[in-house]
Amino acid sequence: EWDRWLLMGLIGTAVGMLGFLVHQIIDSLIKLKWDLVEKYLQVSKRKTWSMGADVVIYMLTGQDGNIHMTWLCVLASGLAMVVLSSGSVLFLCPAGSPSGLPEIIGYLNGTSIQHLFNIKTFLGTFVSCVLAVASGLFCGPEGPMIHLGALLGCGLSQLQSDTLGMHLPIFTRFRNSAEKRSFITAGAGAGIASVFRAPIGGLLFTFEEVSSFWDIRLAWQTFFCCLMATFTTDLLSSSLYGFVYRGHFGFFEAEKRIIFWVKNLLDLNVLAFIPTILLGMLGGLLGALFVSLNIKINKLRMQFFNSIPKLSLRKASKLLETVLILVSKTIRGSGRNFLALDVGCILSFPCTSEWGSAAALLVENGKQGITYLFKRGTHEEFGYSSLCTALAFYFILSCWTAGSAVASGLVIPMLYTGALYGRIIGLILVSIFGVQTNEYGAWIDPGLFAAIGAASFFSGVSRLTISLTVIMVSMFS
Repeated sequence: EWDRWLLMGLIGTAVGMLGFLVHQIIDSLIKLKWDLVEKYLQVSKRKTWSMGADVVIYMLTGQDGNIHMTWLCVLASGLAMVVLSSGSVLFLCPAGSPSGLPEIIGYLNGTSIQHLFNIKTFLGTFVSCVLAVASGLFCGPEGPMIHLGALLGCGLSQLQSDTLGMHLPIFTRFRNSAEKRSFITAGAGAGIASVFRAPIGGLLFTFEEVSSFWDIRLAWQTFFCCLMATFTTDLLSSSLYGFVYRGHFGFFEAEKRIIFWVKNLLDLNVLAFIPTILLGMLGGLLGALFVSLNIKINKLRMQFFNSIPKLSLRKASKLLETVLILVSKTIRGSGRNFLALDVGCILSFPCTSEWGSAAALLVENGKQGITYLFKRGTHEEFGYSSLCTALAFYFILSCWTAGSAVASGLVIPMLYTGALYGRIIGLILVSIFGVQTNEYGAWIDPGLFAAIGAASFFSGVSRLTISLTVIMVSMFS
């Protein structure tokens, strides 16, 4: 069995390197976009006294044209990424598959899908994923990373390619459908493990959601593959950020290794289970609504596109739909004051304005926005208006984005949506009981209930329980 274990280790290492590359490219593109914003605008700080505390106000100086040109720059960069992302899916991936996860599940359970595991699909999914997330669409890299991990599992185990005309004379005993499924399963698990730094979560996810054919040997080998993927991603991320070397290679800092780092731990009271049960019920109801609405949107989408007889026009229409989604997200106002609030709050968060906070929550990339919502001790950082506005936008637009012609994942939108209504419930408790400073009432914290709400909506949409719990714990510790 040494060759099987060797291949599992190689697949895990390759998936870990790919996960690192995906995150580095996304972070670099987002940084480049907002560097352009700061370059266009002259931003000056001014301190003022408000509600008993010094508040730093970011004033945008310059002409009105500068502000509008800045937003045109943001919109244009996002549109360029979306067009390339959608084009990659439409012209390189089989049947314009959005995330690939349903196809992987179908294949592992007996359905044959042409061109699902070729080089064109790999390149199209990779390019589409990084550009879609960096553009600002309401999506994450999780679903595409599972597909990419499965692709690497298939390619490295078979060591042959009809596209390249390559057939290496090693590991030939694995060139059968049963062995191929085993390595694809391990690669898919490594993909989710790399994204969330959760090797046990990756194993349980494949067991609970992806594959129906299991034995104890495959379970241990898949876990080893997930471990290698997580270790490789953590090791490379320990010293590189945006492809810039920061030193301390191999030093795993908690704040950088843990995705949603929460510094302050809270002692829980038994009374906290009452709003937790409420959040669980709310997550189930909203999750069912999200799934039902998404199914209806996708049915309408299919009916509309199938009514277009010409293939080229059909693909152009799918591409225009993704552009429309981004425009709907980006264009929310046109006045100087609104744009100034928007840009100022994004450049330096938190913001003192309700509309500015909502704007920052919507424009900021998903992972950073979730970190803001989970932050402890920020009872009054977000108000009802900003949270409810962001929740309405995020729920509708993420539901619309899922199934569009870009390689996208739903995990970040699910966590974000749940964190928004979880924080609203936490804010209601603060309004009733006030800000508690004693150790017995410290559990009344909106950041705590944002985390619980995120888990509830994730579970309500995905119907996952065991693997979800492990993944959520891994993201916080």
